[in-house]
Amino acid sequence: MKQFMNAKETLITEAIDGVLRASGGALVRLDGFPHIKVVLRADWDRSKVALVSGGGSGHEPSHAGFVGQGLLTAAVCGDVFASPSVDAVLAGILAVTGSAGCLLIVKNYTGDRLNFGLAAERARAFGLKVAMVVVDDDIALPELPQARGVAGTLFVHKIAGAMAEAGADLERIATAAQAVIRGAISIGMSLDTCTVPGSPKEDRINPGKAELGLGIHGEAGIEQVAFTGAKAAMAMVVDRLLPHMASCDHVAMLNNLGGTTPLEMSVLAEELGRSALGSRVKWIIGPAALMTSLDMHGFSVSLLPVTPEQELALAAPVAPAAWPGLHRFGPVGVRPLPDGLTPIKPEPSPHPQRADLIARCCRALIAAEVDLNALDAKSGDGDTGSTLAGAARALAAALDRLPLADTTQMYRAIGTELSQTMGGSSGVLLAIFFTAAGDAAAGGKNWVGALSAGLDRVQQVGGASAGDRTMIDALAPALAALPDGVAAAAAAARQGADGTSAMTRAKAGRSSYLSADKLSGHNDPGAEAVARLLEDLAQKL
Repeated sequence: MKQFMNAKETLITEAIDGVLRASGGALVRLDGFPHIKVVLRADWDRSKVALVSGGGSGHEPSHAGFVGQGLLTAAVCGDVFASPSVDAVLAGILAVTGSAGCLLIVKNYTGDRLNFGLAAERARAFGLKVAMVVVDDDIALPELPQARGVAGTLFVHKIAGAMAEAGADLERIATAAQAVIRGAISIGMSLDTCTVPGSPKEDRINPGKAELGLGIHGEAGIEQVAFTGAKAAMAMVVDRLLPHMASCDHVAMLNNLGGTTPLEMSVLAEELGRSALGSRVKWIIGPAALMTSLDMHGFSVSLLPVTPEQELALAAPVAPAAWPGLHRFGPVGVRPLPDGLTPIKPEPSPHPQRADLIARCCRALIAAEVDLNALDAKSGDGDTGSTLAGAARALAAALDRLPLADTTQMYRAIGTELSQTMGGSSGVLLAIFFTAAGDAAAGGKNWVGALSAGLDRVQQVGGASAGDRTMIDALAPALAALPDGVAAAAAAARQGADGTSAMTRAKAGRSSYLSADKLSGHNDPGAEAVARLLEDLAQKL
């Protein structure tokens, strides 16, 4: 797999230096590369309790991305998914610990426990006050004697960080950290495994499946489950969390495991709000990439029952930009449309023949969805079929609200419906088409003349004409042939659509951004949609 890296051996050191260069001088590192990789606050004066965490790399922005005022004092970085050495941890402790002492925050993995634990013992031999807490928030494997530490670790970082910044002593911070650990719970789900740099990708998740309860180092989950969408995925995660929840308000952390798009994460946030635990979540951190697993296409949810003091600590300001902050998790805010944009709803009027014609058109576009998407994927982003089918479904659902008996009002109502339900430039152009057709019908044009007037207006506004490789290459000849019947119009549309496959330079629309080799041999998807629609009507009529 292609990755933006130079060599596996220098990946982490180069990444750390990139973080430091972009920090504006807020972060520095110890001069111990490549074996000792420790990132520090540049402004640290050792007068307060130091917080040191870390572990294997590959979880970015954890842990180096959370070094700064209000969070960690130092992060000790290992290689990808590998615990840092005892010497590296000890170097981090010695670099930041003063008379106030140091708290080590460790995720519950054997390598981390051993290396951080031995480093703590050696630091104590130097006369330093060092306490260590071990985070075990993962609930995926209830039979495991020692649960793993995953994204819930960040609750500890934030609350302990706020207390340290406020000047609390080591004993009090360690006690508060243990209280957070007792309450924090987490579980994750992924659609794919991660790609470890320099190693072949493990494809263990079967098609149509998701993995529930996986670890942050690419470990297999507790089970593979059927994947049917975001709603069901979040419901499965919530079902595992609910039995462990306390009867009080909670903070949720919605964590991107690395490869999930922000759009998907927002959908998951909505499903969290709609879920059985949504009403019990008062605050949310994220959705954001916080404790990742390289490029894993997944998410995790962490919960913490909070006291008022913990709420204040979680809300306290911090310097690191990677921390997304604490926000209220509540209902969706909705305000009315401004005056002039609230749609005018015409009086519906029945006309069975026109209703049947529109319904047939809608069914034809819905049936062509997959084929048009596949065609669009050759020269665009593969959504033409979905865009047209979505508008068709909306229009079909609105049939009983349309003024079908009045052609002028019917065209205008169709234009309004499309402008509200159809995305992209296609929706705007078709809305203009039908609105202009309505204006022409009001001026006395018959239905062929009205549709032709709509085409003229689209060409004026959109700037495209026949030969520019758009839907007009099928629509214009079809309307010209329409007085001879639907079959003639369908034949003309097919000839026009097929002609676009030889047009290797588009002058309008999305295809105008593409090179000739991307266009040659493929019909324009908009023109193909017009041809298929008319062919379907000709066959049925």
